[in-house]
Amino acid sequence: MLKTLSATLLLLVSTLTFAAGKDAPTINFSELQKSNWSEQELKNARLVTDFVQNLMNNHNFDYVLAHYNDSAYVQHNRNLPDKIPGLVGFLQEFVADYPDYSYDVKHIYADGDFVIFHSHATLDKDHRGNDQKGMNIIDTWRIEDGRIVEHWDSIQALDLSMRLYSLFSGGDIQNDNGVF
Repeated sequence: MLKTLSATLLLLVSTLTFAAGKDAPTINFSELQKSNWSEQELKNARLVTDFVQNLMNNHNFDYVLAHYNDSAYVQHNRNLPDKIPGLVGFLQEFVADYPDYSYDVKHIYADGDFVIFHSHATLDKDHRGNDQKGMNIIDTWRIEDGRIVEHWDSIQALDLSMRLYSLFSGGDIQNDNGVF
């Protein structure tokens, strides 16, 4: 009986994990990379791509904590907690409410130690690809010695529901780092 119960539980967990990962958008790095990037810029852009794919699309928070949990990470979005564990905690709660949240990267720019993503974030799977829904996000990360050490962003709500969400959920200062 215990074997059957264990096997059934394992099958259920595997199925749910596969189903969740199957629908997650994938950042197509080979299409987004630029031929004029230096070797270091390419390395930095790959690092941020791995971070974002696992954090924002795969929601693989254990992976992010294991690979990117560095106390040097400074968050400049005043509505988000500082450091990687604060960011992961926020997103864990966020995706509990919005499990289909995804981040479709449209452009990647690299300039020395800075990597910039221009993306379309949506809360609903049916809104993916619809530029009238969700949020237009510009993220900038600073890389130092192969580590992501700083993050800034600018977010534009694209539809009324996202504007209302931003209005009601924004405004709580979660860190003292300033926006610049």
